[in-house]
Formats: sequence, structure tokens, C-alpha cells
Amino acid sequence: MTELRVTRPLEHTILVELIGHWRLQEHPPLMQDLVREFRSNPPAQFFRFNAQALESWDTGLITFLLRLQRICHRKHMTIDFSGLPQGAQRLIHLATVIPERQENMRLRAKEGRVFRLVTKAISTTDGAQDMVAFVGETFITFFRFLRGRAQYRQSDLALAIQECGAKALPIVTLISVLVGLILAFVGAVQLKQFGAQIYVANLVGLGMAREMGAMMTAVIMAGRTGAAFAAQLGTMRVNQEIDAFITMGISPMEFLVLPRMLALMLMMPLLCIYSDILGILGGAIVGVTMLDLGAAQYFYQTQEALTFTDFSVGIVKSVVFGVLVAIAGCLRGMQCGSSSAAVGLATTSAVVTGIVFIVVSDAILTVMYDILGV
Repeated sequence: MTELRVTRPLEHTILVELIGHWRLQEHPPLMQDLVREFRSNPPAQFFRFNAQALESWDTGLITFLLRLQRICHRKHMTIDFSGLPQGAQRLIHLATVIPERQENMRLRAKEGRVFRLVTKAISTTDGAQDMVAFVGETFITFFRFLRGRAQYRQSDLALAIQECGAKALPIVTLISVLVGLILAFVGAVQLKQFGAQIYVANLVGLGMAREMGAMMTAVIMAGRTGAAFAAQLGTMRVNQEIDAFITMGISPMEFLVLPRMLALMLMMPLLCIYSDILGILGGAIVGVTMLDLGAAQYFYQTQEALTFTDFSVGIVKSVVFGVLVAIAGCLRGMQCGSSSAAVGLATTSAVVTGIVFIVVSDAILTVMYDILGV
């Protein structure tokens, strides 16, 4: 049982008697009686406690007393904790011994929007500089690889190729077929109104070969492989393994980043072609089963609509996307902090950065293709 008894032994003094068990599970009483005393006349100036009937207590009592102390300070009242147990007095002293923290909170509250905007701008600028520096180091490392001077293990490259290639086939298969189905459905809704269902094959074939095959494969790899790269390198950063490489004179860019980037550069074109074929098959399922088109007729129309240039456009995009996904994943992994929470943040940032890179680069490449007439 928790009880609070309020008396006035003197005209300007409030005496609070704490009775029973003041624990969190006992639900300490509210401050209604005390607030009523604050409003009474004549106003009180001193606050004292009597804890002789207090049987047990925990942080619930300390929380109650700290709230009461803040109220007394606002009303310019003097509060005396000498009647409390020694342990409670020490805890209250520890909780209030550093008033500078409250001053810092007030200073932060006074910081205007301009200050926060400038801070954010400086942080963004530093992040952009780090990104440019990392991209530069990546290309230097790649040129060293072309000259045969890069130090890396071929077994790491083979393992990365397996992770980026064969193990990614199930999810690429599912997404590609579904994208082909969706494109066929979207085209069929409009083309059926004109009796031009056969051109669904053109829509699906061109859409997959030039755009959706490379795009969807890249998004899948950003969420799957880019995040894995960030988590792996981030964990190595937390365990100080990257610092150990630098200490031993081994370049982390060559030993860790290069195999991952090469693996995505090699596998993305193959996955893109695989995605194109499965997307066309997904469109054929809709064309044959729902639009009453013959399978031979559908694939003949697809063959007439597509050229080698259309496939080349998507393959070039896939190579660019692969490089960008690898850079995004490795960049965020190398920038990871020194805690487990930082690894999670690096993984999330790698996925977001990779997808942004993919969309921006796709827009740039599409405009370039249009200017070149490809």
C-alpha cells in the first residue's frame, strides 16, 4: 500500500509524510493533494518530508520526488530532502548534480533553423566529398587491375561471383516473370480495345530488353547483394579487420572492394539477359492464355520487334548498374561506425544509395541514348 499524507505544521511549511511501499508496481499516488496545497493561502515557502512510516521504495519514489522538485523550483519554494532515507538522498543528488545538461538542452532549443540547415549542409558536403574520394579510389584500383598490379585473391572473386550470380537466380526468376506478366496485362487492357493484341509481344519484348530487365535486376541486386556487401564490410570495420589490413600494408580497396565490383560487373549482364528471356516468357503466358494468341505467332512477333541494339542497350545499362550497386554497398560498408547499430544503418543506407544511383543513372543513360538515336 502506498499513501501520501500532507500536513502544515507551520504556516509557510508543508510536511509530506510517506507511508507504505513506494514502488513502481504499487502505483504511487498522484500529486493532486500537493497541488491543492500549492494553491492554498497563505502560500507555502518550505517543503519537508517525513519517511518514518516508509517501509520500502525504489525508483518510483525518486521519480515522484524529482517531479515535485521541479514544481517547487518553478514556484520558488525551498525543498528539504533531509527527512528521506540516505539512499534516496544520494540518488536525488546524483540526478541533479549536473545542471549543465539542462543548460545544453536550452541551448539546443534556442538553435534556430538556420543553424540546423547549415549543419545539415556541411554534413551533406562532407558525405559528397567522401563519396567522390571513394569513387576515385575505386577507379584507380580498377586501372591497377587492368595493368595486372592489383592484389586480391581469386578465390574471393569466385565466391563473390557465386553469390552474385547463381544464388541470385531464384529471386531474379520470380521477379522477371512477374514483371513480364504485368507488362503484358497493362498492354492488353489498352490494345484489346483496338484489336491489336498481337502488339503485346512488342511491348513486353522492348520493355524488358531496353529497360525493365536491367532495371529490375539491378534493384534486386541492390537489395540483396549491395546490402550484403555493406553488412560484410561494416562488420569487418567493427571488428577492426580493415584496420589490420592497412597495418599489414594490404589495400582494402584491392583486397575487399575490387572482387565484389568485378563480380557484379561480370554477373549483371548475364542476369540481365536471363531476366529479359524470362520476362518475355511471362508476357507469352498472358498472350497465349488470355489473348488467344498462338505461341509461335507471339514469339515471331517478338523476334520481329527486337534487334540486337535493343538487347545491347539493356546490357550496357546492366554493367553500369552493377558497378554502381557495388560502389554503393562497399562505400557504406567502409563508412560504417564502430557499433552493431552502425552496421544496420550502413546496410539500410547501401540499399537506398544503390537504388538512387540506379534511377539517376538510368535517366541519364536514357537521355544519352535518345540523343545518340540508339
